[in-house]
Amino acid sequence: MTNMEPVSETKIVDITKNGEYEIYLHRCLAGPYRRYKRRTEYLRKAIPRGFHKKLLVFNMDVAGQIEYSPAEVSYYPIMGDNIMVMNCIWVLKKARGHNFGKLLLEDFIKNEKDAAGFATIALENHWSPWFKKEEIEKLGFKSLDSIKVAHKTKDKGRIFKIHFMWMPNTEKSKPPTWNQRKLLEGITTCILHPLYHPKTYKPKQILGKS
Repeated sequence: MTNMEPVSETKIVDITKNGEYEIYLHRCLAGPYRRYKRRTEYLRKAIPRGFHKKLLVFNMDVAGQIEYSPAEVSYYPIMGDNIMVMNCIWVLKKARGHNFGKLLLEDFIKNEKDAAGFATIALENHWSPWFKKEEIEKLGFKSLDSIKVAHKTKDKGRIFKIHFMWMPNTEKSKPPTWNQRKLLEGITTCILHPLYHPKTYKPKQILGKS
């Protein structure tokens, strides 16, 4: 992706409704394409209940993505009335500097304008390039709470924080809550997620409180 044109050349495609990019329902922007049972089962359950995955396409190239859903079918144990949860947002490094993340978020908010508010997680002092707290804050989210944890399987001893992030849609919006204990079990629906719990790891919790 070189010689980038102005942002006006972009389009955002909802791939839960458009089959052209269906492969990206089962993979991230990077990494291998592989259908796996837990992801397929999640999509089968979540799409009819309001899950969306959207791609930002720039000059025929996929440059970014966002996933979101109602709290009841999100990746995370977040609870609240009429809360939409951003499962992930990611813009490729070579496509940064064009406010693509902001465009994806604005599209999310515009299409879910009746939601009470928007929630997600963010990571602090984690070695992954995804979900960085400072980047989620730049999008307008604020931390409501946090938990200090460490992986039980990889990078043992490296402590990081998971933040519970919130963006109300109105001044009267009631903030959601989260289940920290459940979050320690990790994420099963995306193999590249920093909190991924592989099927081969049998203990219930992939993370431990620190």
